[in-house]
Order: sequence, then C-alpha cells, then structure tokens
Amino acid sequence: MKGPGRSYVAFAFLCSALAFGQEDLLQEDEQSVSFQRDVLPILRSSCQGCHQPAKAQGHVVLLNHGDLLLAVDGGEPCIVPGSPDASVLVDVITPLGDVPPEMPEDGPPLSEDQVELIRRWIAAGAPDDTPSSLRADPSGPPVYDRPPVVSSLDFSPTGEVLAVSGRGEVLLHRGDGGAIVERLVGLSERIESVAFSPDGMRLAVVGGSPSRVGELQVWDVQEKKLLLSKPVTFDTLQGVSWSPDGTKLAFGCKDNTLRAIDAASGVEILYQGAHADWVLGTSFSSDASHLVSVGRDRSMKLVRVATQQFIDNITSITPGALKGGLLSVARHPNRDELLVGGADGAPKIFRMYREEKRVIGDDSNLIRAFDALPGRVFSVDWSPSGDWVVAGSSLHGSGEVRAYRVEDGEALWSVTFDSGIYAVDVHPGGQRIAAAGFEGVVHLLDAADGHIVRDFLSVPLRSEDGAASEAVEASLPHQEDV
Repeated sequence: MKGPGRSYVAFAFLCSALAFGQEDLLQEDEQSVSFQRDVLPILRSSCQGCHQPAKAQGHVVLLNHGDLLLAVDGGEPCIVPGSPDASVLVDVITPLGDVPPEMPEDGPPLSEDQVELIRRWIAAGAPDDTPSSLRADPSGPPVYDRPPVVSSLDFSPTGEVLAVSGRGEVLLHRGDGGAIVERLVGLSERIESVAFSPDGMRLAVVGGSPSRVGELQVWDVQEKKLLLSKPVTFDTLQGVSWSPDGTKLAFGCKDNTLRAIDAASGVEILYQGAHADWVLGTSFSSDASHLVSVGRDRSMKLVRVATQQFIDNITSITPGALKGGLLSVARHPNRDELLVGGADGAPKIFRMYREEKRVIGDDSNLIRAFDALPGRVFSVDWSPSGDWVVAGSSLHGSGEVRAYRVEDGEALWSVTFDSGIYAVDVHPGGQRIAAAGFEGVVHLLDAADGHIVRDFLSVPLRSEDGAASEAVEASLPHQEDV
C-alpha cells in the first residue's frame, strides 16, 4: 500500500501545528526576512553602484553585512540592530511626506515593500545569514598563487595600454608587455569582456557573480576611477561593445536578452529578446543605427537601435547551416561587414544588411568562410586595414592562433599553444597581436609571420617583492625587445 501523498502530509502537519497552538510560529517563519535572500539584492540593485570600495560616495561602503554596522563619517552606523527608527539607512531611503528620499541619489526610490523589508529585518535584530563562502571583501587587489584564465583583452586606441581580464579585476599593462600600469578592482568576481571607448578615455567591463548578479562597469582610464557600476540580471554579462561615437554600450545577457545603455547615465535604451539562448557577443553598425548580436542559439541577429526592433537573422536559418553557437563578433574597421567565430571552428565574414530577398535554404549574407581551426573559435579580430583577420581557438587543452587574408581566404600563418586561446586582439598599428587564454600568459605575436615576440604573465604572483612573478616571466621562452 502506498503512503500518503505530499499534500496530505503537509495538510496533516498544518493541522497538528494549529492544534498545538503553533500558528504564531508558522506565521513568524513565513514572515522572517533574510539578509542574503531579501536585503542584499536590494543593496546590489540600488546602492552598491555608488557605495563600494572603488566608488565609496560619502565614504560609505555597502557590500556586506559588516559594512552596515560601521559608523558613517565617524557618526552613527548605517543600521542599529533592533531599532529601524534609529538607523541611518532607513532614514535616507524613506520619503518624508511628498519629499522624496535622499537615497538612491541617482536612481528611482525604493518601493514601499523594499523599505518595509529592510525595516523588518533591522527590527528583527539584523541577523546575518551570509554563507561563509560568500564573505569575500573586494577592498584590495586579489592575490594570485597562479595565473587565472584570461577571458578578454583589448588594446587602447593608441596601443600604449593593454587591458587584460583578471580574477575580480582588470589589469592595465603597457602595450609592449613591459609592466602593469594599474589594477582596476570592482565588484565582479568574474570578468567576461573588456573594451576601450573609441577615444580611449574609458574602459567598459562586464562580468558579475555567476548565478547571482551581472555587472557592467565603466572606468575613467586616466584617473583610474569607477564612473559607473550597473547591476543587470542574475548572471554574468558578456560581449561588451561601444557605439562608434562612445555614447552607448551594448552587451549580452544569459537571460537570452541583448541590451544597450547610455554610457554616461547607465539608463537602459535597448532591450531585445529575439535570441533563444545566451547572447555572447555584440557590435554596433558603423553609424550606430543598428546593433548585431551573436549567441549560443546558432544565430546572428540585427536590431534597429532607435526602435529596439528585431530586423533580420543575418546568418542562415536553415537547420544545420551553423553547426554550433557563435561566440564572438567583430565589425570591419570601415564597412558594415561582420567577422564571427564559433563552435564549428570556421571564422566567417557576413554582410550586415541583406541585399537579396531571403529564400529558404539560402545563406546570401555570407561573404567568405575560412578553413576551420581545431576546436571552437572563442575570439576574432580584424586588422586595422581590414585586409586580414585573426582568430583564436581551443580544443582538448591546446590552442591555436591563425591569421587569414580576406581577399582569397588563404591562411597566412598559424601558431599552436599548449593551452586554449580565449582572447585575441590586434594592435591598432597592425604590427602586433595579443593572445591569451587558459594558462594566464599573454603572448605578443608578430603580425607578419606569427612568431612570438614576447610572453608575460597576466597578473603578479604572490610575493612581497615581486620575485615570484619575475622568476616565472624569466622562464618564459620569448622575450624579444618590442
């Protein structure tokens, strides 16, 4: 005989609790407020963008439970456990009649429900239920025992600086790999994509905390100052790109959406949900009127920016035409032509705008398909002239960088590595290519023949005097003068 169903057991438990006068305990459990589940998401979405170590407005940091117990400017702490009316945090987020609340200063006020959640949590003693694994404090640069995987890198428009992703930070290296210039430490645990603005004055960074929150950062490169921190969705962001005039930023999300924001204010100006899987790469048209996105759903899509309207599938929609997702996209320096790489290993060039009526089974936007690299192509880039392109791939623990001539598709050269390559970028002068990936070493390649000019570590390794990093870099085989 089968036992009672779950619903019957739950009903019996409820009746038992009521019979023994436990209804108050049940209601209290239902109404309890969790810092990790209820309060912290509010702080992330409305407060942490301006109150974090990289941008501590008013000398206030609101990253974790301990920060809330610290005094503000030598005065009262942000919260007084058990007393919401005596808590500065409650005071600044609560409107006074028709007068809006003091905070958030640059965003919409918290809802009544959000304010009430925070009040109830403080009234209950402000308990901290943060798991020990999530109690990290990003107030200082990370310390490395080994180099992290490099997911993204980008030369500045002059080539004097190379931005390299680290663990929870972006490291600005000299363009010749000679030294680390600065370390930009933000909130994101994982950095997925970096991109300099067209004028080189700002750096856009996207990433986040996997399965918890995505974040877009904008840094002032000269001042090494965080200008914008914007939380978006509940997973890491991907594939950031600037509009040619530097006023807009686009990025992909793991909720299958393509989004764009005003780069100065952070206000969202585009939201598109045409993709059926993660959006991994983005690129604006040469006049910024349209936006292109690629994703795991084996498609490249075209959107009109002004209307947020989906216009076209640039790639073929015939089943099997694309064997796997698209991971990277880059626009020609002067024309609206798109270089893409993905799971099938074959870089391809497509025209952005359709010239022929779509016919079932066609792929009329395809201009050229190059011979496949081994594995998946994670990153692609154009030469400044647009005459040649480069792609980086990974397969079974090894990697390859290959350059192709655009005119006839011929492979110019290739270089293999003992670890996967996840990022490539061409120097704006066209004479060097930076490549990096799983081993955490940045390779500077000669664009003429692909030989390695210099290898250097993406991060400093643990050592008080830097001797560990110097010893490792001295052991790297390629150290030509650049």
